Amino acid sequence: MFRILLVLVFSSMLAQVHADADAESILRSARVNPLGQPIVLDAQLRAGGVKVPFQIAVCDGKISYLFSDPAQEILLGFGDEASTLEERKDGKTHAVSPARFDDSVRGGLLTYEDLALRFLYWKNPKLIGEEKVGPSTAYKIEIPAPPTATEYGVVRVWVDKKQGALTKIEGYDRQGRLSKVFSVNSVQKIDGQWMLKQMRVERIDPETRKATLRTYLEILGKAGS
Repeated sequence: MFRILLVLVFSSMLAQVHADADAESILRSARVNPLGQPIVLDAQLRAGGVKVPFQIAVCDGKISYLFSDPAQEILLGFGDEASTLEERKDGKTHAVSPARFDDSVRGGLLTYEDLALRFLYWKNPKLIGEEKVGPSTAYKIEIPAPPTATEYGVVRVWVDKKQGALTKIEGYDRQGRLSKVFSVNSVQKIDGQWMLKQMRVERIDPETRKATLRTYLEILGKAGS
């Protein structure tokens, strides 16, 4: 998940969410939003004292996550009906199988399913209101999970009304208990584009509703600068 999981590019041309927009059109805007002009960014996953550096590249309608030690490239694409998640290793590219969706990406709280952002394509989303998220007002949408392999039963997303970007995501388990929260803590402008600066991912104890683990995704700046 997440895009979260991921680069948030605020493109004014792509972010025209009208007052009469329904849940489907709002999510469609959120799917297009990360694909701004080509750029390569330095980033890191941080959990406790452990930092995992990597790069995020936006090019040709895809987002690539490039890791080293060992070398790994994860490619996220957005189609009309579904997202695609592929892995490139040893010069070969193959689809990430559903059996790996629950696997952690480099030992943090982000999973391959989170990176795939599949919930943005799930059927029957419902616009349930508007809420303030930080300084901005966001649409609040509830999306029921399909009866297929996923750790979630329901996902709730908040989409900025003006920018069309995801600002918060909550994942609920099959028993309706909050299990994971993605929150955009800060954004920044690089080469004229607004994008993520820091996102916090929290694992929530379903009994106490308190965070037990945290991972941060941080964009450090433009690569090579």
